[in-house]
Amino acid sequence: VQLQACGGGLVQAGGSLRLSCAASGRTFTNWGFGWFRQAPGKEREFVARITWNLGTPVYADSVKGRFTISRDKAKNTVDLQMNSLKSEDTAVYYCATGPTVGQWHYNYWGQGTLVTVSS
Repeated sequence: VQLQACGGGLVQAGGSLRLSCAASGRTFTNWGFGWFRQAPGKEREFVARITWNLGTPVYADSVKGRFTISRDKAKNTVDLQMNSLKSEDTAVYYCATGPTVGQWHYNYWGQGTLVTVSS
């Protein structure tokens, strides 16, 4: 399984960015995808996740109402639309995937894409 994340960049506070994660290497039935982030000097934290089968999303409280995760089965991509960005959203963002039978597992990780929000 390979994950390629892109879409990061520099944006002003209040702006928007769309991250995309291209997945390959297998079919993702009964798998899920998650976005995580790691800010400088902080631990990696969960941002959002989505089931591949039904597209059911879950969000961290810190991004609820501002971020939207979606998946495109035809393109094998998982996107993260980020609106109303804040300086505290600055981080390297990673996509991850794994099976969700029983409980979620994130066995595969992408390389990360940097999001910088200037205030």
